[in-house]
Amino acid sequence: MLRLHGAMHELLRTNDLVLLGAIEALLTSANIDSLITDQHMSALEGMTGAFQRRLLVREADRMRARALLIEAGFGGELRDG
Repeated sequence: MLRLHGAMHELLRTNDLVLLGAIEALLTSANIDSLITDQHMSALEGMTGAFQRRLLVREADRMRARALLIEAGFGGELRDG
């Protein structure tokens, strides 16, 4: 489990569970810890899109995670910054 200490960076927001799983697995394979937030809110609101899940990484892993996702073809999913 990811211990939340230090700043976190939001990589993306989505309700696409397959996309989240693929990106989470990719990050894990590169030894980059990630955290998916707002899962319970998304379930409660019935997946209407009002509350998207957010994928976070440690600020220290931000650039490496972004580069990995771009290289894997997920660059269009990234939030700005």
